[in-house]
Amino acid sequence: MPMRQVHGQIQRYDWGDLKAIPLLLGVEPDGQPQAELWFGTHAGGPSTLATGRTLEAEVGPLPYLVKVLAAGKPLSLQVHPSSRQAVAGFEREDAAGVAPNAPQRTYRDPFHKPEIMCALTPFEALCGIAPYEATDALLTELGESASELRTVLGHGGIDAVIGLLLHDRPLLGALLEAASDHPDPRCIWLCELGLLYPRDPAAALVLFLNYVLLQPGEAIFLAAGNLHAYLQGTGVEVMANSDNVVRAGLTSKYVDSDEVLRVVDTRPLLDPIVRPVPTDDGGSSYPVPVSDFRVTSYAVDGSVGFVADGPELLLCTSGETIEFSQGECVLATHGEAVELVGTATVFRIGGAPWIATTD
Repeated sequence: MPMRQVHGQIQRYDWGDLKAIPLLLGVEPDGQPQAELWFGTHAGGPSTLATGRTLEAEVGPLPYLVKVLAAGKPLSLQVHPSSRQAVAGFEREDAAGVAPNAPQRTYRDPFHKPEIMCALTPFEALCGIAPYEATDALLTELGESASELRTVLGHGGIDAVIGLLLHDRPLLGALLEAASDHPDPRCIWLCELGLLYPRDPAAALVLFLNYVLLQPGEAIFLAAGNLHAYLQGTGVEVMANSDNVVRAGLTSKYVDSDEVLRVVDTRPLLDPIVRPVPTDDGGSSYPVPVSDFRVTSYAVDGSVGFVADGPELLLCTSGETIEFSQGECVLATHGEAVELVGTATVFRIGGAPWIATTD
């Protein structure tokens, strides 16, 4: 069966960029933020085929969800649960009678939500706990305004720091003033977030996380427990087909401080960047330790061919091929011989494992 076009759904959130997704799609911006373009079978934005038939009716529920994410402003500071934590949290909220769509509901389904973000533009993010030595050095440079945070980190670790900021909610005025004179990107973003969320001390967690500036083609993988926030930029995000987000702050949505402390992985993440590795068919793969999805990108310049281990979604993010062009997504089914002819960047997303693990 030949590849068929898949129509995605645009999600509008106030942090979305005004131009990035319209530019990708080759349409005029409408003056309103467009945050995400979804391709998949998730109930929050199910894709359809050109016939009007839903993607799920054609291939069944996919284990992954593909998004083009365009952040014009920072997203919330958040963490995702493991499979075990998701099942326990979902059952606990069900037993407590929390409605599935209630604003104070954290667990929308009983599934984990690992994800990878592949940058299309320079992309700024916070990803995982930074090495303690580097954080301690930065806090020392910030002087007296950061002394309490430094003491708490030294005596109780990052758990105690998160508890202080989310439960005790100290004022950040002096810390913001000290950070305004420091060139470290975390200090720059602390001041920016302090302006956007002036009553949220969770902004200070920026100082304890890895600041990452991805270049196009680079990626970060967000495993269970990874405390993170996307700050600015456009990329292709692929995740397990789940909607579980445990928010820690920098948002108007519900924040469950106790659940953050239960879920967060406080081990330092020494190198947050996932670098692609060459594949035999001329692509670049992004190895991830989960079985929900795999991601390969192709810089097509002439012809690229492979056999789909499907169902797979192919997303063109620049240029064009005979089969499809920038902003378009197509479905390839299992065993289908795919040949892409043209000049384009194409992301290939499937569900076979790189490394099958349980968390």
